[in-house]
Formats: sequence, C-alpha cells, structure tokens
Amino acid sequence: MIGISKLYCGAVEPSDVLRYNRDSGQLPSELLQFSADKKPVVVWNCTQRCNLKCVHCYAQSEDRNYPGEMSTEEGKAMIDDLAAYGAPVLLFSGGEPTIRKDLLELMHYAKSKGMRVVISTNGTLITEEKAKQFAEVGLSYVGVSLDGGRETHDKFRGIPGSFDKAIAGIRNSMNAGIKVGLRMTINKRNWQDIPELFKVMREEGIPRACFYHLVYTGRGSELMKEDLDHEETRKAVRLIMDETKAMFDDGLEPEVLTVDNHADGPFLYMEMLKEDADRAEDVLQLLQWNQGNSTGNGIGCVSWNGEVYADQFWRHFSLGNVRERPFSEIWTDVSGDTEQSEMMKRLKDKKPYVKGRCAECKWLQICGGNFRVRAEAATGDLWAPDPACYLTDEEIGLGAVADMADMAEAEVVVDAAPPAGGEID
Repeated sequence: MIGISKLYCGAVEPSDVLRYNRDSGQLPSELLQFSADKKPVVVWNCTQRCNLKCVHCYAQSEDRNYPGEMSTEEGKAMIDDLAAYGAPVLLFSGGEPTIRKDLLELMHYAKSKGMRVVISTNGTLITEEKAKQFAEVGLSYVGVSLDGGRETHDKFRGIPGSFDKAIAGIRNSMNAGIKVGLRMTINKRNWQDIPELFKVMREEGIPRACFYHLVYTGRGSELMKEDLDHEETRKAVRLIMDETKAMFDDGLEPEVLTVDNHADGPFLYMEMLKEDADRAEDVLQLLQWNQGNSTGNGIGCVSWNGEVYADQFWRHFSLGNVRERPFSEIWTDVSGDTEQSEMMKRLKDKKPYVKGRCAECKWLQICGGNFRVRAEAATGDLWAPDPACYLTDEEIGLGAVADMADMAEAEVVVDAAPPAGGEID
C-alpha cells in the first residue's frame, strides 16, 4: 500500500510511526504498513459464494453453494493459531463474506482473542440490522467495493441496482458507527471514473478509499488486456494525488491509498521532489519503512478450503493447508527442502531473485520487487520484471548506469591511445 494522504498530503510524519516503536502489535491499523516485524494481515476468503457476477473476480465466485468450505470449529482453530502467532488483523473476504451464516460468531471469536477484525464486501447485503450486529462485534472497518459511478459499477457487478444497494450498505454501516472505506480496482474500462469515487466520498462523508491496480495471474490471462498502459497508469495515479490534495485543501482529511503497484512510491517521491523537497525526504523515510510489496510476508491469504496462499491472487500455488498444519508453521517454514519452503524463503525477501530491469532498479529497496504473479502471467517467469511497472529506464537509474558504463569504456580508450599533438584535457 502507498498512502497518498499519508505521504503526499503529510497526514503522517516519521515521528508518528516511531512513537509506537514500529511494532505491529502496538501500531494503529492505519500505520501497520510501516511496522518493522511485518506480522501478516491475514485475508480469509471465508466463502466462495457471492450474490453478484463481477467481471474481475479473482475468486471466480457464483451465487451457489460450494463444497469443502471450512467449518466454524476449523475457523476458530485457525483464529487461535493466528492470535497466538501475533497476526494483528483478520480480514474476512469472499466471495461475499456476509453470506456466511456463522460470520458474526467467527468475528466475535477473533475479537475475543485480541485480533482486529475487518471485512471486505460488496455492501449490498448490509442491512440496518446487520450493521448494528457488526457494530456490536466491534468491527474495526468495512471496505466496500465500488467500480465507479452508478452506470459503470452496475455494468461491472453484473446486477442492476448494485450501486444503490452498496451505497445503502455504506450508510447503514456509518449510521451504526463503523468506519467505512471505498475499494476500487482501476482498469481500462473505469479509471476515468476515479473522480466519481471522490465525489461519493464527499457526498457520503466516507473517510477512506483504496485504489487497487489490476492484478492478473496465469499465463495468457484475459485480464492483462484490461490493464492500463504505462501512460494511463501515471495519469491515474496523478489524478488520485490531485483529488486527494483537493479534499485536504477543502478541509477534509481522508485516508487515500493505492495498492498492488509499488512503483507508485518512487513516482510519488519524484513528484514531491518537484513540489516540496523538504517533505520529499520524509516521504523517502516512510517509503523505506514500508519496504514495498509484502506478498508472503506482511500479508497472507487463507482460502475457503484452508489452502494458504502468499496473497489472495496466488491461487495457483498453495503453501500448505491449515486443516493439516497451523498457519504459523506454514508461514515461517523457510528452511525445509520442499518447493513450498523454498518459495516462502524467497518471498520473505524477493530482491535477490528478481531479474532484468527490476534487479538493476535503484528503487528496489523501496519497491520490494513489486508483484511477481503479474510477471509470471506476462512471461511465464515468476522473477521477471513486473510488466505493470510504469517507471522509465531513466527514472529507475538504467540510463545513469549506461552513461557510467560508456564513460568507463571511453576512459579505457583514451588511456590506451597515444597522445596526438599535446596533452589530453
């Protein structure tokens, strides 16, 4: 996550993070990305069933019963392990998590174990009564997905009226005293609707929004065609920055983040250098603490059937199953002789394994290697450069490296050549 409001608008200073010793157990949820220990936020896709028909669904969910979903007792056993391990947040996702009948029981249980509980939902099923029940649980946050304005959203969600039902769910949640945020996955068909999301934030008094870059997995994925080109991505990120700044200028202070493309960090820093060099240094410090992509380290995913993934997009590679082995053991196994153990080892620090322009990039320590599954989808090589990185060769330092190489070669030539009519300056 790249905090646009935190970094660009100065909502967070390095001192705010140091106050909590960068300990994930002490940090407020909005500062967890800067933690030093990187205990994972765990996304639990607690059901595959969904009441909508979204065109970009990574879970490929439908409105039907699916076999093999974890039981209530299995969920509680997993929560026991997560809490003991120190995972700070359990995010209930799906499918559509509000469909799961024992959701409230599981939320209560996670809260009783000291975990922060949040939910990612399409919002359409959050009635006044359900919102009150969520509030009684002590739900920390409800993230509601919107894909743009009414027309765009309904087209993406496959069900007419989805936008209005989502707004109703948002209002019900906020009226119950629960913090709400918007979630938007940006792509070719909706990125120009970004101002519509900010309009909804203003009109509804919503304090938070996350803008997700598109993540596609699997070689030849059709979703690759939906991704923005590099120039469009730059425009989209700049638009998010400008809209956020406009809200701050109007006395509003929303929390706005971009997610799933850590090229946004260096891009924001370079933009800040043009506008406020002093603030840019604070931004650089916060980006260094952020450490870039946290797949397999600061975020993990458990599927409806217990499979553990590096994040919610890695469904082609399971690291293990919580029905057979505790999450904490799976997540910390980096010394075994299995393919899963080797993958966990590499995911804890991707930097030594990335190739091409990623390996040579001067921002690698800040980016962390970006999204490996996008590289795999585009090239078949998990460690190839992420095709969604929109920074130019000059911006990542390749031009400077080439220039230095040319200079070194020129010096060799000069040193080897005999003087011709005097000293060489």
